[in-house]
Amino acid sequence: MVDRAEQPRALRATPQQLKELRTLTVAVIHPDDSDGRQLTQQLQRIGCKVQAFWPPMQTIGKDVDVVFIAVRPEILNLNMEWAREDDAPTVIAVVNYENPTIVEVVLGLEAKAVLPSPVRSFGLLSSLVIARENHKVNRALARRLKKVEAKLLGVRHIADAKAILMKTHQVSETEAYDMIRKQAMAKRTTTEEVAMAIVEAHELLSISLPSRNPRSA
Repeated sequence: MVDRAEQPRALRATPQQLKELRTLTVAVIHPDDSDGRQLTQQLQRIGCKVQAFWPPMQTIGKDVDVVFIAVRPEILNLNMEWAREDDAPTVIAVVNYENPTIVEVVLGLEAKAVLPSPVRSFGLLSSLVIARENHKVNRALARRLKKVEAKLLGVRHIADAKAILMKTHQVSETEAYDMIRKQAMAKRTTTEEVAMAIVEAHELLSISLPSRNPRSA
């Protein structure tokens, strides 16, 4: 049975996602109009550190955690590569109308949420929290995918290196792997890096030393 005395405390508990908002640096890329000022003021009330800009910049500071950007005709031809970098901030698009071109720009910015204009206080907090969580999940998945890809590439390099050693030194697969492992221990590196060096050296020698034509001997 739930203790009623504990209920108010549970209701007052602040989720970590909300506590984090006061530590965020937010860039508002929006014209200095009533909508832009409303957005800036609401974010400041939430507790975010807000910087307002217009027109859009080609680069974003590394200290920026979230970017609210007005998707207007003025930005359609701008190259905003910062939105697609590995360490890009969370992007939330602010749109005042929809058409295929606007939707394409929103997708190109890899926005994690869309805020309709005119901006209202209702819905802003939820959009910000959800966008941040989506951004974190996507980055975690991307890091995990990179690790898996690197591991698979390392496995392939080890298999190729073992085949090269087995052929050139006439050894078994186990002996070939032992050679790779001992070299890795001696150089204080990984078996994957040693294997890659063996593969690269073998490819280089194959290019540098073309096979002789027996008929010309």
